[in-house]
Amino acid sequence: MLELDATPKPAEDLIKDGTDATFGPDVIEASQTVPVIVDFWAPWCGPCKTLGPAIEAAVTKAGGRVKLVKIDVDANPTYAGQLRVQSIPTVYAFFQGQPVDGFQGALPPSEIDAFVEKIAALGGDPEAEGLAAAIEAAEQMLNEGAAADAAETFAAILQEEPANAPAYAGLVRSYLALDDIDQAEAILNGAPAEISTDPALEAVHAQITLAREAANAGPVAELQAAVEAEPGNHQARFDLATALHANGKVEEAVAELLELFRRDREWNDGAAKTQLFTIFDAREANDPIVLNGRRKLSSLIFA
Repeated sequence: MLELDATPKPAEDLIKDGTDATFGPDVIEASQTVPVIVDFWAPWCGPCKTLGPAIEAAVTKAGGRVKLVKIDVDANPTYAGQLRVQSIPTVYAFFQGQPVDGFQGALPPSEIDAFVEKIAALGGDPEAEGLAAAIEAAEQMLNEGAAADAAETFAAILQEEPANAPAYAGLVRSYLALDDIDQAEAILNGAPAEISTDPALEAVHAQITLAREAANAGPVAELQAAVEAEPGNHQARFDLATALHANGKVEEAVAELLELFRRDREWNDGAAKTQLFTIFDAREANDPIVLNGRRKLSSLIFA
């Protein structure tokens, strides 16, 4: 099982006293993944005593998206000299091993906060990236048939981010894969209002509709025979399409519904068109079956 670690990083991991000897690992190497701010200061520097606590507070507030290394230039002159630090305090920001920004002198707290946030943004949002990776892992579980494990992972993601539409849709699909349509529908009905119209949730709503129809689908062979015996039997053709879809023959189901629409587009309040849109909504927009089906339907509509 994939576990999400939401534990805040301890302050000592974010803020440390650096030296010339540790500059490589603390700044150059560390900044390959997380931006690192370097505060060059000295014990006798008055403005440093104001800037230091303010920048530490801003880095702590960033929650691990940026780190701070404090270097006493009197005790560690090498890198201060290489970076041409001529007055203190001087602040440099490093990302991917290179200096990317900086300033000299003390700044108001609001400007310090803005600077730290700008630097933190260079590294992206680790929490969001972690959730995206967790969703990808859960999707892989679902594709491999481990629906119960996928459901647990999607549920864990929703504990971290309750309005995550892909995770909500994934949880619904997991229960559909477990043949628990009622639970899948209950989960969907409990989705936060702000994501209720998200395409991912609209897709699983269509999948639930199709799953319920599949539970009552008749035998394909008998329905096929009925349609062959009486091609104008629209109900038999509609039922055949439902049975074909329930048996994984989506393309064949779409073909029967298109034929029904061609024969009588108004039958049963346009049921063929409605069912086609339900099938299209339940699948990826770029699915070849969807693209081809929509094209053929449009040709019939505007013929």
